[in-house]
Amino acid sequence: MPTAHARSRIRPWRICATVTLAGLLAVTGAASAQPTPPTPPAPPTPPAPPNVPGLPDPHAQSWPERVLRSMTLEQKVGHLFVADVWGTSADQAHPGNRDKYGVDTPADVVREYDVGGVIYFNHGGTDNIESPEQVAELSNGLQRAALGENPPVPLTIAIDQEGGRVTRIAEDVTEYPSAMALGAARDAGAAETTAAITAAELRALGITQNFAPVADVNSNPRNPVIGSRSFTSDPELAGRYVAAQVRGYEDSGHETRTVSAAAKHFPGHGDAATDSHVGLPVIDRDEAEWRETDLPPFAEAVRAGIDSIMTAHISVPALDPSGDPATLSEPIMTGLLREELGYDGVVVTDSLGMRGVRDLYPDSEIPVRALEAGVDQMLMPPDLGLAIDSVLDAVRSGRLSEKRIDVSVRRILEAKHRRGVVAEPIVPTDGLANRVGTPEHREQVRRVTDGTTTVLRDDAGLLPLTSGAGDVLVTGWSNPGYPGYPADPVTALAEQVAPRTDGTATAMPTGAAPDESAIDRAVAAARESELVMVLTNNLRGDAGQRDLVERLTSTDTPVVAVAVQEPYDAGYADVPTWVATYDWRDVTMTSLAAVLFGESAPEGALPVAVPSGSDPGEILYPFGHGLTW
Repeated sequence: MPTAHARSRIRPWRICATVTLAGLLAVTGAASAQPTPPTPPAPPTPPAPPNVPGLPDPHAQSWPERVLRSMTLEQKVGHLFVADVWGTSADQAHPGNRDKYGVDTPADVVREYDVGGVIYFNHGGTDNIESPEQVAELSNGLQRAALGENPPVPLTIAIDQEGGRVTRIAEDVTEYPSAMALGAARDAGAAETTAAITAAELRALGITQNFAPVADVNSNPRNPVIGSRSFTSDPELAGRYVAAQVRGYEDSGHETRTVSAAAKHFPGHGDAATDSHVGLPVIDRDEAEWRETDLPPFAEAVRAGIDSIMTAHISVPALDPSGDPATLSEPIMTGLLREELGYDGVVVTDSLGMRGVRDLYPDSEIPVRALEAGVDQMLMPPDLGLAIDSVLDAVRSGRLSEKRIDVSVRRILEAKHRRGVVAEPIVPTDGLANRVGTPEHREQVRRVTDGTTTVLRDDAGLLPLTSGAGDVLVTGWSNPGYPGYPADPVTALAEQVAPRTDGTATAMPTGAAPDESAIDRAVAAARESELVMVLTNNLRGDAGQRDLVERLTSTDTPVVAVAVQEPYDAGYADVPTWVATYDWRDVTMTSLAAVLFGESAPEGALPVAVPSGSDPGEILYPFGHGLTW
């Protein structure tokens, strides 16, 4: 159903004429049309002080200030929000837009609500992604809708392209290993390289903000939502990687414009035992432990000049005893992030549709409290019309001042201007294959991935394998069909094994939760094979996978177990040969096969410690562990 906001909103400032890029540059002034040099971004400009007679306005000559002064209050409030939209083209009518926003197309959402940004997904029904060419056309269509407004202000177009399991665009682009895989490589330069490639390819598709890197320190092996999205459990190492990726995203020096990075999730989601999508995690650290463990990577992000930092929907009583989620906490967002760390860039919320931020307050209250806490950009409110109206009502009632709104809008505009979005909001769509998923990019990432495979154990002396491995069964975990994930790493690995063995390589995926019949088939095939490779993912959470591994190892056939997401799986099954890859994309399976057959030496070192599944206090494989030959 259309929202009340969409049905009743009156927009007297709307103009009907289409404003072109030339019109946009006319607003920006001649200086704004000059290319932004690929140098580290200057620290964000602080908010303008109150007008004082005789005191010059430091923003008087800036594009952000000129645009800000030309915006109505309604436009400024709309600019604080980033919306998810349904459809693969700007003018595609989709019932998802009608149901949530009361309008038909993604472009209608941009025009009706004056949002400052949109975010792309490939799941949950939004389905914005089909191909690089289609994404670039979608970006251009949405930008033209935004530039048709008065004043013409380009959108922030955002995405979660972290690498590893959080990869929204997976087809015909360069595949990226997970953050934890990069942590295993112990090479900050490699992390910077992958971020720079990501930035170049995203920007070629018209995407201007990437919600990465993950700055959370994965100190809890049972964390249900971070895991391999984190570089490591070591705060200092995490800080080095975060700073390196900020440089890669924002200062890469590619011929294309760079993208705004967003370190997440402040003040640190790494110790959570609850997924904030479904509940409010409570972090029981004392303040000293938080400062020692969670703070360093975010401090490094600030020092690196990062454009944005994303909030966590977590409660940290040691930092704010009220119990409020950090997203809505003034002591955390303003007291710690703004005042103590001196951060004056954009603070963006995690999705406002998550239960972690909705458990304590109604949807009408959340955006107002977020602004009071010190947040600037608000992501995916469940009812955008209600969210905008709630902020407008708070300003009109005096609860929020318009100057407070101006501070956040100015930060958002400055980030757009700094990243060259104002000068080049429209991207060329011809020849994308020469800029996205190129052989050069793929080769660079393959070399990075070659250094990530970690051999944890080889008591049986199986590794490295020889070309005489004979008939090999590759079985175990395979993706249940979640978009953006490779459908079948078992088959991908088997395809790599086949030319390396003098026998056969049989792929037998058993899914994410194998039942008894799937296990029986795999065990029968194992007995007819000379070697088994079994892929695992989340042994702690799935009894079927544990049963599969146990029964395979009970046969007389040698088994190589491979943890393809978190290495913690090695604590839940006693297999004489264990390998960790931290990821299951095709490029990772290629690197894994080269290591298994001795074509390259394993170079990865554990970026976390792996405890026993039955006794978390017993460390089976310590931080930094890794065998080689």
